[in-house]
Amino acid sequence: MNWKTTATAVGLALIAATGPARAEGELHIYNWGNYTSPELIKKFEQTHNIKVTVTDFDSNDTALAKVRQGGAGFDIVVPSASVVPIWISEGLLLETRPDQMTNFKNVDPKWVDVPFDPGRRYTVPWQWGTTGMSVNRSVYAGDINTSAIFLDPPPELVGKINVVPEMGDVLYFAITYLGGEYCTDDKALLKKVRYKLVEAKAKWLSLDYGAVDGLAKGEVAAGVNWNGISLRQRLRNDKIVYGYPKEGYPIFMDNVAVLKDAKNVENAKLFQNFIMDPENAAMISAFARYSNAIKGSEAYMPEDMKAAPEVNIPTDLVDKGKFMPTCPPEVQTIYTKIWTDIQK
Repeated sequence: MNWKTTATAVGLALIAATGPARAEGELHIYNWGNYTSPELIKKFEQTHNIKVTVTDFDSNDTALAKVRQGGAGFDIVVPSASVVPIWISEGLLLETRPDQMTNFKNVDPKWVDVPFDPGRRYTVPWQWGTTGMSVNRSVYAGDINTSAIFLDPPPELVGKINVVPEMGDVLYFAITYLGGEYCTDDKALLKKVRYKLVEAKAKWLSLDYGAVDGLAKGEVAAGVNWNGISLRQRLRNDKIVYGYPKEGYPIFMDNVAVLKDAKNVENAKLFQNFIMDPENAAMISAFARYSNAIKGSEAYMPEDMKAAPEVNIPTDLVDKGKFMPTCPPEVQTIYTKIWTDIQK
């Protein structure tokens, strides 16, 4: 990297500036696939004269494993709330103090003192949403607000279901479907969870991130999916609907953090501040179709998102959604073993 010795001082001055700041160099972002607005990146590059490279990952587990190995060369990572405490406890993140950045005033107060990063000393919000059931109504006309869609599928959906292979989400659905609470270590219940998932998997078409695109094409009739992706699929095929399981569904928030071994720290801080601007936050949502946590972004949001059922949770199902907690290490070990068995 062509990085000058004065970069730290210059970077701090840029963050404090009220007008458009200019910097130089590079920024390497490690984010979920198909989740980063090209328009946002172009605007950031032009505003700060920084060349941005975006590398995709497909799960929290993949991202954590990659960075744990060291030497990945990334400056920024975008982990979900449920795993942020793991990143912090393992010393993988830099305490960049977003709460002291100029655009922090735009963060909705309810997303400031979050349990996974109290006061926001490490992370800034990227997007938040839910995991639920995506269904093609031309194939299935029954109840969509239930995890039975993939755990006890009706005959018309057997062999036509795709499940996104995100361990936490899938286990969350299975545990709540069987009457438990996520992070339980109840061995009898978890034995039933494992059996239910193994039994159900035989009725699925795939366990694949890439297959979500098959919803709009009619290649997949239903499955576990995120609300933003489901919205994007519906805009291509109006038969696609999104359900919120009444047994319980997870709410997620993905967050932008700077890695402890980042080579372009000041540029990474500039990016954290940049995405807390309302217009820029709306660009993120307009691309990936999830809600953001920035006040004032509503004025810039696409019209087709304002009343979208994938974004607006039905009032009678709001209380069924919960943030996925970070499970104790011993529980996480059990869940990982179950997940390994499911993937065989």
